[in-house]
Amino acid sequence: MPPEPGSSPSPKLLAVIRHGASQPHERMAAEALRDAAQRADLQLAIDTSDAPAAATSGGAVLLVGDATADAARFAGQPLIATTIVEAIRRPEQALRSAASLAMLPRPQATAPMPAAPAAPAAPVSPAAEARSRRLVGITACPTGIAHTFMAAAALEKAAKASGYEIKVETQGSVGAKNTLTDAEIAEADAVVIAADTGVDTGRFAGKRIVVTGTAEALKDGKALIARALAAEPMAGAKPGGSTPSPGKSTQAPGVYKHLMTGVSYMIPLVTAGGLCIAMSFAFGIEAFKEPGSLPAALFQIGAQSALALMVPVLAAFIAFSIADRPGLAPGFVGGSLAGAIGAGFLGGIVAGFLAGYVARFLRDRLPFPESLEGLKPVLVIPLLASLITGLLMIYVLGTPIAAALAWLTEFLRSMGSTNAVILGVLLGAMMAVDMGGPVNKAAYAFGVGLLGSETYAPMAAIMAAGMTPPLGIALATLIARSRFGQEERDAGKAAAVLGLAFISEGAIPFAAKDPVRVIPALILGSAVAGGLSMLFGCTLRAPHGGIFVVGIPGAVGNPLFYLVAIVAGTLVTAFAVAALKRNSPVAATA
Repeated sequence: MPPEPGSSPSPKLLAVIRHGASQPHERMAAEALRDAAQRADLQLAIDTSDAPAAATSGGAVLLVGDATADAARFAGQPLIATTIVEAIRRPEQALRSAASLAMLPRPQATAPMPAAPAAPAAPVSPAAEARSRRLVGITACPTGIAHTFMAAAALEKAAKASGYEIKVETQGSVGAKNTLTDAEIAEADAVVIAADTGVDTGRFAGKRIVVTGTAEALKDGKALIARALAAEPMAGAKPGGSTPSPGKSTQAPGVYKHLMTGVSYMIPLVTAGGLCIAMSFAFGIEAFKEPGSLPAALFQIGAQSALALMVPVLAAFIAFSIADRPGLAPGFVGGSLAGAIGAGFLGGIVAGFLAGYVARFLRDRLPFPESLEGLKPVLVIPLLASLITGLLMIYVLGTPIAAALAWLTEFLRSMGSTNAVILGVLLGAMMAVDMGGPVNKAAYAFGVGLLGSETYAPMAAIMAAGMTPPLGIALATLIARSRFGQEERDAGKAAAVLGLAFISEGAIPFAAKDPVRVIPALILGSAVAGGLSMLFGCTLRAPHGGIFVVGIPGAVGNPLFYLVAIVAGTLVTAFAVAALKRNSPVAATA
């Protein structure tokens, strides 16, 4: 707001910024106001708790956030108040109001100051301030177990520490919990989505929103909330719209997210199917061949129903992650064809991506008369996308993919013990590198996909290796108690339970606190567990369940030596952690 030629110079302004709950918010508000003042050619001094400004006389004072408590310091000067959030979002408006107030005629010093002139500069009401502190969020991860709820807890803790209220909807393996209502969304000042899978954002149209992966919520929830409050409102979203793409620094690439979305929907089918088949084998390895018998029924449920749906569901929800609902029909069609021509899970992955991108192209780029636009999602896109996907799978892609899968399956089955151990060591190490992150999930998805090809050894190595990080940490807190604080020893008990349930994330707090010492030890122990599992020829028909599936007859091949592999990996992890932390500082509470 530069002065016009011949007009008086722009007024001097002082912005006093205080936010006891979060100094980073102070700095963000200060930076936003400073930049806005430079653009508007205003004279602005900034007073923060870190850098108090010299006392000034004259000019208007902008009280930001908790600075309203110090209004008495500036008696006799024009005052105007705003919130931290408004200063970050709309600094130009706040400065414009302050500058306008400064240029108003002021009463003589001898005259009593009436209350009326303060009306334009009244602080935000408690109700408005409370509203600006309301947030909503969604968390989700591929398996819907650990990261989903850990990220939700991290956001709730960060919001409480920053003085905000937040409600987080967890889209876990058993469905959405703590579901957000329309009223809660309408009242929310911002939305935080921390998800490694596709999330429907159609209900958040017009809201300030930030999208990232669960890892960032676990790492720095306060910064994530601050970004959400400072974000630009999201434009009107299409119904059923998936999560808008965030910056590269905040989330894994889209291909990984789409693949993990498909895997997350596929896992329950693989678990149910694999365990039903295992239960049928408990009656005898060929008992299912007797028509009408219970083993035959169990085998039909597991192999001919649940596992038969594995590839179509994988492909359909990869396509859904890419193109939303228009991708479902061609995804199911492409996945079914992949299964029918023997392309297996590799074909399902290719079919899912093909169907998704074709459906998205048709949805966004296909010109159509506005009067017939309603036919696109129910007739045009399903038909054209299914035809394109199906024909390409049958005539172009299906045969080479099926050949590649057959080669991979035969290679894995014919591996010598040395190659098997190397593969087990590699898969095991991958499980412990980031414990639920992209590397961990890549190994896990590989093992799950092979279950549909009746290759069960890699899955056994993967689950054994995924159990050992939290189990090893728990044991280390017992055998080397003096090297852990009381809080860590208490967390070790919870880690033991998580490890038994195949939730590798139980070791994350320890790895985050001391990554240089802890992570190498975890990788070493998991590599030993994975290598021994492959060496002993252990197999696993279920992709989850931890130690508890060992008690199901037929679920685990060579169960005794499978337990030996887990115990060995746990011991290696525990002693390695204890040895590497030998010279680490001991907590005062130890």
